[in-house]
Amino acid sequence: MQPVVHPRVVVGVTGATGAVYAVKLLERLRAAGRETHLVATPAAILNVHHELGLDRQALEARADVAYNPADVGAAIASGSFAVDAMVVVPCSMKSLAAIAHGLSDNLLTRAADVALKERKKLVLMVRETPFNLAHLRNMTAATEMGAIVFPPLPTFYHRPQTIAEMVEDSVERVLALLGIEGAAPKTWRGL
Repeated sequence: MQPVVHPRVVVGVTGATGAVYAVKLLERLRAAGRETHLVATPAAILNVHHELGLDRQALEARADVAYNPADVGAAIASGSFAVDAMVVVPCSMKSLAAIAHGLSDNLLTRAADVALKERKKLVLMVRETPFNLAHLRNMTAATEMGAIVFPPLPTFYHRPQTIAEMVEDSVERVLALLGIEGAAPKTWRGL
């Protein structure tokens, strides 16, 4: 009898602002029965602590498996380790550039490279404003390779009352992109 394997999603977290999106995504993926594999950069851990008051252990507890970003020999560094998708949330411009140029300079960017080469969904929740030309060109390059550039921009047509509602809606939209059953983004129903 074959063991039951839950669909796997790799979650990469960088040092860009927006750590709350990563935490909420990990929580929702767990609730949806997805096996999560987390890789968070050192800057991500600093930012998670600054923005949310959480340490590395608290972040990693929200994932099924957590990896050191220096461990380029980890399971998620190989296309032979089956995953369904990867989300980089939030995605810094540094990580975007490394992904767009195939640098694979740490486990996060290597896992993203694997997602691209294996033709898996790769969602990059980029966080920066305004964009300069290098940012735009890197987003274009990543898109041309098959990534989905998804800035977590709030929708206002459903009149959110809290920041939490705006975060939740962006996360639900990502879950819908990944084809996660039960994703519930707010939809436009017309005027």
